[in-house]
Amino acid sequence: MILDRRVLNRTTLGRQLLLERAALPPAEAVARLVALQGQEIDAPYVGLWSRLASFTQDDLTALLHGARVVRGTLLRATQHLALADDYVWLRPLVQPVLDRMRRGAFSRDLQDVDPAELAELARAHLADAHRDGRVLTRPQLRDLLRERWPQAGPMALGYAAQTLLPIVHTPPNGVWGRGGATPFTLAEDWLGRPMDDPLGPEPAAERLVRRYLAGFGPASVMDVQSWSGLTRLRAVMERMPDLRTYRDETGRVLYDLAGLPLADPGTPAPVRFLPWFDNLVVAYADRGRLMTAEQRKAVCVGAVIYPTFLVDGFVGGMWNLGGGVLTAEPFHPLPARVREEVEAEGARLMAFAGVEEGRFTWLPPRADRRAGSSRG
Repeated sequence: MILDRRVLNRTTLGRQLLLERAALPPAEAVARLVALQGQEIDAPYVGLWSRLASFTQDDLTALLHGARVVRGTLLRATQHLALADDYVWLRPLVQPVLDRMRRGAFSRDLQDVDPAELAELARAHLADAHRDGRVLTRPQLRDLLRERWPQAGPMALGYAAQTLLPIVHTPPNGVWGRGGATPFTLAEDWLGRPMDDPLGPEPAAERLVRRYLAGFGPASVMDVQSWSGLTRLRAVMERMPDLRTYRDETGRVLYDLAGLPLADPGTPAPVRFLPWFDNLVVAYADRGRLMTAEQRKAVCVGAVIYPTFLVDGFVGGMWNLGGGVLTAEPFHPLPARVREEVEAEGARLMAFAGVEEGRFTWLPPRADRRAGSSRG
């Protein structure tokens, strides 16, 4: 069966809770998305607000303070928020990704540092701090490690420890509006339990594939690998008996969980604002179900994924909120009715963000500016 772009779009939006705001507890929504990209502090809050019928900043902050949701290095060796029950099996699964990143980024700075010794010493420092009722920031841990390896690159030591050990970043850092020096704590100390998989003997890679497809499918092997950072998943997916296959319009094989429905391509899709690095945008190697190749060049720049807004289910432009002003930059001219819908959703976003007397402003469509530039 061949799935066209619109079927993929609507099916994905439905599974991502973006066709209709869901009446789910925030913890269930986090589980649905597997893990929320979190290097931009406020982004997970906006991502959940766009998906849930009644969500406040305090909802996610309470989950972080209560250690039901934790922040740490996970998928693609980047910061994510995940349920504690998911973190304990996800973190060991992505260890090869973290090792690959460490060797690629820091091999020169750490050429005389034994990774096993570094992990052991970092664990001892973090455990000592925990016993004293303290946490260590990355710079503090780095300085302690430099006493053993003064010749090593200073930044590399702190980041390497983060790839070698299951380290989480504890609140109040990382809650809405609170950045600053990142506190490091061993996951088992913060969670009060060992890093044991609570979900039984199922291979973690197969569990990850099922969870991904439930929230992001149908998708290709390359999509799953791009999202997770893992490699060699083709053999894993081909041997899973509960997957079915489709093809997209280019002939690419797409996998999905057997029994999960496909969406009606005519389903209405409301305007939605997606934050920096939103799960929907980073989840695919081929992002054609969301945007054109030309739009991708503007939205996905190097390692950065800019905030976008959806119009009729597809990326319609980019946005930014700062200084009490929400600025929208459409890719193409929008009808008056759509502009009104974008402005209304933008007003709701500013209210969620606590922006009093906020102002909405439009930039000229990118297509118009590009055409004007070429004429000039």
